[in-house]
Amino acid sequence: MASPIDVAITHRHDWTDHLLSFRTERPSGFRFAPGQFVRLGIQGVFRAYSIASGPFDDHLEYYSIVVPDGAFTQPLSRMGPGSVLQMDPEPYGFLTLERFALEGDLWMLASGTGLAPFISMLADPLTWESFDRIVLVHSVRTPEELAYQDWLGDLSRHEVFSAWADRLTIQPVVTRGPWTGLTDRIPSLLDSGRLESTVGLAIVPERSKVMICGNPEMVKDTRTSLKKKGLKPARSSSPGQIATENYW
Repeated sequence: MASPIDVAITHRHDWTDHLLSFRTERPSGFRFAPGQFVRLGIQGVFRAYSIASGPFDDHLEYYSIVVPDGAFTQPLSRMGPGSVLQMDPEPYGFLTLERFALEGDLWMLASGTGLAPFISMLADPLTWESFDRIVLVHSVRTPEELAYQDWLGDLSRHEVFSAWADRLTIQPVVTRGPWTGLTDRIPSLLDSGRLESTVGLAIVPERSKVMICGNPEMVKDTRTSLKKKGLKPARSSSPGQIATENYW
């Protein structure tokens, strides 16, 4: 890990009593690829956080769950603008568009705060220019946990991205609580074919690229479901269609 630097929190938004997003200063000269993460620290305790802001934004944004008794997130939950965090100024991670040939359809499958890297990608013109269709699937427990809905809705009116907005399909999934849409886990929706039929787009090895970010069980089971469809992991040594990141 590189020598940590201090960064101040500049903005905070509480989505629920256990979900929040926050922005910090962006260190001069800091560069990253959408999908990468950094390590943030409070009093020497560091955690990995995917960057949710776009590569050209003048701030860095993160999306966090507050864990009961969490050594990092409990102090974080008491912080606001002006509070100072430590940041390892080295970006990490391989959940980036460099994993794929930039063509065909892009599926972004997220659970919970695993949404963050996909928000970053949707704030990058390269994502929109590279794919014919983009599908964002966000699975949460309750409707209140569907974060960034206003931001996603505003993309159709964005001064840069509105020209491509018809390429994007946003598909929420709510696994608990009252909900009239899709309610099964993402792997089950893939196995049954309901996700593809609801979106109106097939997942096929010939043109689909799939990125997965969320809790380890979701990532593991979703990867298994995709392999049943003939997709394989994208590795540096061989082309593929699946890229994953365990968010914790």
